[in-house]
Amino acid sequence: MSLRELPDPNSLPNLDTTHVKIAKPADFSDRPVSAHAPRILLLYGSLRERSYSRLLVEEAARLLRHFGAETRIFDPRGLPLPDATEADHPKVQELRTLSEWSEGQVWCSPERHGNITGVFKSQIDWLPLSVGSIRPTQGRTLAVMQVCGGSQSFNAVNALRVLGRWMRMITIPNQSSVPKAFQEFDDNGRMKPSPYYDRVVDVMEELVKFTLLTRDHSALLTDRYSERKADAAHSSEVQRVLTAATETD
Repeated sequence: MSLRELPDPNSLPNLDTTHVKIAKPADFSDRPVSAHAPRILLLYGSLRERSYSRLLVEEAARLLRHFGAETRIFDPRGLPLPDATEADHPKVQELRTLSEWSEGQVWCSPERHGNITGVFKSQIDWLPLSVGSIRPTQGRTLAVMQVCGGSQSFNAVNALRVLGRWMRMITIPNQSSVPKAFQEFDDNGRMKPSPYYDRVVDVMEELVKFTLLTRDHSALLTDRYSERKADAAHSSEVQRVLTAATETD
């Protein structure tokens, strides 16, 4: 066996150990377990009367309810474009409140020009990483899906995964891409039995499991060294200013 030796294995000259927290198994076992149903928000990306991303989200919501989750579907109609108005717009506030309520989310977009739709992206753009001390998406689980007008593609779900990482969400491994979506739903808007339907079942089942596994540990999972260090520096500066002001008085 040929292994490289690590030079200076215990030397970390740039690490401020006063802000380091080393995770231990007990950190995850000593926390209370929530008893309420997992709270899942579902977003879709089309305003069409017969929107296949909406129909797929509705099918997903039925499955989530069967798996014991509580679901809410946001209607994007009437949501203004980002920066076209202030964040106190009623639809923006509704979306942000729903995101704060959620413990997990489902994102589903049609693929348009090889990417997600503007309707879907606008919803995410109205969700900032933080509003004061509130983080509307951080630490929540996420399942991604897309509908295709033609052959199967994964461009939209790949873009959604990038967004999920940027929003600091826990994106589950499984995903769903439904090709020729117009063939996969009946006249009543219900998804027909197929391997694509079975994959949606898999994704929703997995989302509930990951949400149950992580929701009570969200604060621990998103507690970061860099943020602790920055907060300490900010507190120190505030204290310095207050002390200087007191001495001046």
